[in-house]
This record gives sequence, structure tokens and C-alpha cells, in this order.
Amino acid sequence: MTAQHIEVAVVGLGAMGASALWRLAEHGVAAVGFEQFAVGHALGSTHGATRLYREACLEHPDLTPVAQLSRELFRELEEHSGEELLRMTGGVMIGREDSDVVRGTLAAASAHGVETARIGSAELSERYPQHAGLDPDDVGVLVPGAGIAFPEATVVAAVARARALGARTIENTRVLEVDPGDDDVRIRTAEGEWIADRVILTQGAWLAAAVPGLRLQPVRTPMTWFEPKAGGDDYRIERFPVFVRQLGLRDVLWGHGSVGTGAHGDLVKTGVGDIWHERATLDPDRMDRGVRSSDWSEVAGLMRTALPGIDPAPARVDPCMITLSPDDQFVVGHSPLHRRMVVGGGDSGHAFKHAPALGEILARAAIGLEQSIETGFMDPRRFSV
Repeated sequence: MTAQHIEVAVVGLGAMGASALWRLAEHGVAAVGFEQFAVGHALGSTHGATRLYREACLEHPDLTPVAQLSRELFRELEEHSGEELLRMTGGVMIGREDSDVVRGTLAAASAHGVETARIGSAELSERYPQHAGLDPDDVGVLVPGAGIAFPEATVVAAVARARALGARTIENTRVLEVDPGDDDVRIRTAEGEWIADRVILTQGAWLAAAVPGLRLQPVRTPMTWFEPKAGGDDYRIERFPVFVRQLGLRDVLWGHGSVGTGAHGDLVKTGVGDIWHERATLDPDRMDRGVRSSDWSEVAGLMRTALPGIDPAPARVDPCMITLSPDDQFVVGHSPLHRRMVVGGGDSGHAFKHAPALGEILARAAIGLEQSIETGFMDPRRFSV
């Protein structure tokens, strides 16, 4: 069988890959996307009904322009799809003045002129009585540029738009080998062989094995939903918006109120900020997809003190995977292994809000366009120097 030629191949159509395929198509590039499962599946890192969106990104100040570009692209994709993909609700970041959550949020906001307002513990309790156990030294940083994004719908919409512009997708097909050479990249599946001018690798947890030099660590992480004990209206997202709350040196609780629509629409979603925790590296092909009490005992313990109006026994638990990078920043750009390979990974648990912009960054890298925002802090080559 003669190998088929394409301009750019995208391997993996989760958050980053679906966005990259869409943005390549918008740039007029003939691209083909490969997905080992079905588009919009729940077997990797891009599922769970909702993901937090924050404009003032506490993880790194230079993520704020990435989030702002993503917001523009979410809106553009909504126009094409006719679906709600990003809902702005505002949010509150809670902790002591010197906490990572407060310091990081304010640093990002200050660096890029993002609107915020600071309130003390008493006003925080009055505005958001759902939050209990506040320390007198706790402050709240109100961030209008916060909300929730809908991952499954966004992936499906991005791929649909890419297809409408002429991109092709090959689903339920695993890429077995990617072999870059001086003149092209050979991509082999069980069904045949493809020759691409460039390849973008966005396999999520599977990227760690595909490009071991990146030193990525895929880990298992559960997503948890809970039911209010009473007064469910008080826990709708309009009254209980997006929050990230630091309770101690390493204890961070995040979440949002019920959204009222879609999967788990009447439940409150919360989780722990656990990128500081030591966890075992997993083989994504052998991840335990069962549920055990250890999947939710930590978040339940924090909620008993911080959110006592919510039943700490989860109503639903879904296993998921995230992929940590050595510095917890994304790994997005040209591969250190070969000039014809571009990689997108290292989501470190906070990538989805940035996915449309990361897709644009990946597309620009693959076709040699200058980046419109600063991307040096996520350059994969930082680990090879």
C-alpha cells in the first residue's frame, strides 16, 4: 500500500490535539488527526463535564495572555458550533496574603492588568456563607474573569469545525510509530503508513512514553461531585462560583457550584490541588478505572471543615489522568528530538482552560508562523539544555 502524504499530522485529539487540528484548518493547512479512541472519549484527560477557567493564572503570570487568547477562541468556536463552551461566572481565590493561591493570582493580575478586588475575611463570609472555617487572616481575591468550560463539547466542536474546513480524522486507530527523517515524518498504524511534512504529538498521558526526553509523569487523579445537604439553590454556580481556596501550606480545595445542565448538572464539583503530592507514575493503558475510598477521602476531609453544607460522601467519582512536567508548566512547542516534531503536553492538571490557545500555539509552531504571545516558559527544549 502506497503511503499517503499530508502536510501536518496531529496524533491525539484530546484538548490540545483537537484544538491544534482546528487551528491548522483555520490557517488553510491540510491536516489529518489520529485518535486511538473516538473523538470526545472519557479515557484520557479531557472529560468530566466542566473545567475551571481563570484569567488571572496563579500557576504562572505568563499564562494570563494564554487564557485571554483562549477566551477569544472559545467565543469563535461557539459561533461556529452554536453551543455554549465557556460560561463566565466570576470567581474567588481564598487564602492568607502569603499563600500560593493569593500571591500567584495577584502576581498574574498585576503583570497583565487584570481586574481584581480584594476583600477581608468578614466580607468573604458575608458574600459566600458556604465557605466555613475561614481564618481571620484569610482574604478573598474576586476575579471577574473566571468561569467554567465544557471539555467534551469543546473537543467535539473543534474537530467538527476542522472537518468543515477540510481536515480529516482517523478515529479508533492507534499510531504505532512516528519516525521523523530529514525530509518528512513517517507515521505507521495497523491500517497503513502516512508521510507528513510535520507532526504534532498531543497524546496526553501517552506522550510520556512517546517522547521520554520530556520527563513527563502521567498520574491517576479522580474527579469528584457532591450533593448539598439542603438548600440546593445556595450551591448553584450563580451563588457559589468558581473558587480556589488554600487551607494550609499544601492543602488546596477548588470547585464550583452546580451548573443545572448536562452531566452531573445538579451536583457540586470539588477537588484538591494535588500537584505537590507524590504519586506513582502510571501506564495509561493499564490505569485502574475502578473507584475506591482513597479516591475521595482527602477532598471529603477538607470539605467537612471548609464546606460543611455539602455531603462529604461523593455522589459520583470518575477516574482521570493528568500528566505532570518537572516544573508543572506546559510542554508546548518544538520537540528537542527533531525539528519536524512539535509536542503538546504536561497539562499538570490545569490545561483545559488554555486548550484553544495551546492549539493555536502548536499550529503556528508546526507551520512556522511567529507566535502572537510569549511561549518561552513552555518550550519543551528547556529540559534539554
